[in-house]
Amino acid sequence: MSWLKTFFSKKSQSNFVGNRKSSSTSKRVTGDIKRTRSYILEYDYALIWTVITLLTLGLIMVYSASVALPDSPKYSGYSSYHFLGRHIVSLTIGVTAAVVTFRIPVKVIEKFAPKLFLLALILLIIVLIPYLGKGVNGSKRWITLWVLNFQPSELMKLAVTLYAANYTVRKQKFMQSFRKGFLPMGIAVVFVGMLLLLEPDMGAFIVVAAIAMGILFLGGVNGKLFAGLALTAVGTFTALIWLSPWRRERIFAYLDPWREDYALDKSYQLTHSLIAFGLGEWTGTGLGSSIEKLHYLPEAHTDFILAVIGEEFGFVGVACVIFLFYWIVRSAFEIGRQSIALEQTFGGLLAKGIGVWIGVQTFINMGVNLGLLPTKGLTLPLVSYGGSGILLNCIALAMLLRVDYENRLLMRGGKI
Repeated sequence: MSWLKTFFSKKSQSNFVGNRKSSSTSKRVTGDIKRTRSYILEYDYALIWTVITLLTLGLIMVYSASVALPDSPKYSGYSSYHFLGRHIVSLTIGVTAAVVTFRIPVKVIEKFAPKLFLLALILLIIVLIPYLGKGVNGSKRWITLWVLNFQPSELMKLAVTLYAANYTVRKQKFMQSFRKGFLPMGIAVVFVGMLLLLEPDMGAFIVVAAIAMGILFLGGVNGKLFAGLALTAVGTFTALIWLSPWRRERIFAYLDPWREDYALDKSYQLTHSLIAFGLGEWTGTGLGSSIEKLHYLPEAHTDFILAVIGEEFGFVGVACVIFLFYWIVRSAFEIGRQSIALEQTFGGLLAKGIGVWIGVQTFINMGVNLGLLPTKGLTLPLVSYGGSGILLNCIALAMLLRVDYENRLLMRGGKI
């Protein structure tokens, strides 16, 4: 019996040692997992610094492009720092709104998406009412507020991004159906388009339609329906251009901008934009040294600010700006892909929708500045002068960072 006791005592000792080893191994594995999770940063710092860089560049270039405007009769009552001061106010409001927006959970944003879309629709109607909407250069697009002139079409870009993402999530099982899936969203976009064309603001309509179509496509709409939608959109825009004499003249001027009667009239902005890029060559003439901003290039601080960047910083400067916008769009789609992988569909579609919005508007603005597209009144996001644009761009990017923050929280094992 003594040998039996000895056997079991050794067995128990070995089990104890084994358990201790397995326990230490388990702790080591758990520690490795915790360390790996701790390596996941809470924020996308590369995206944050990219946005800060573009906002800073916009502040510098708005001042550079507008400093000489008071020399003209139109702005004779303004100081050299007028537009710089207003842009600083817009940035302050935009950054403050972005900080507040970042603290709102994505679930709350999803809940209020339809209400925001309805509010944007009401404001688009209000801007068309006499004495309430403010007209500039023949377009009625602004509502005068105490601090800034608010542009409802900018709010609609954000509202349609949220609404389309929310709609796609709610109607996911009907995405293959024309009547229940595509038609309601199509009617909403058409109604928004009618209001925008009454302003008129065809550039905003193109961006809004692109956002809605992009989110529907990414959300799994039937391929045949999407192809039909795309063809209908192209046909509609072609008809709008062809049936409108002044839009048709813009197209002809864009195709041959250097023709004498066009160069001094319809394509005046385009020709001087191209001259600015030509003067900039590879490295530019230097900050503040632009010639075209001296009353040759209209709207140099808004729609054509890229031309001033091209003249003062050359091809290198423009290439850097393009890369910064590429990084934002790429980050938006990466964040959206990760969110969908984590089964956060609304957040994923919202992120990708913001990527479509920034990408399409940037592409159109740059295409217009470079003569690749007909002239359209669209600003360069985060860079151009304009309070409404800066405000809504900052809010949208704060939402994008919030989606990314919640993704990282989930990957770290936390709860939203």
